[in-house]
Amino acid sequence: MKQAIVARTDIGMGKGKLAAQVAHASLSAYEDTDDRTRKEWKGSGQKKVVLKAQGEKELFRLADLAEREGLPNAIIRDAGHTQLDPGTVTALAIGPGPDNIVDKVTGDLSLY
Repeated sequence: MKQAIVARTDIGMGKGKLAAQVAHASLSAYEDTDDRTRKEWKGSGQKKVVLKAQGEKELFRLADLAEREGLPNAIIRDAGHTQLDPGTVTALAIGPGPDNIVDKVTGDLSLY
């Protein structure tokens, strides 16, 4: 079981902004996960990986693939209080779910 968080590299997020967006994404997808999957993921160490995406279009393409695979997912839009304009799409979380299904969606991406 794992969760993949995919963050954009093309919008110049600082390290703190990136960390916050990844956290928002992880929690949002987790909240959309069924109880059995939550318990299994929590019991197996809550494995996460943070990956790179080149832009907004790539995040939406991956979210569509995740939906087709039945994986919980969450697109994050920034509130615009600091570095980015309101509504800027920053990150996508996929899972938690079985490693092989998450990898089917995100396996070609590079680590952040």
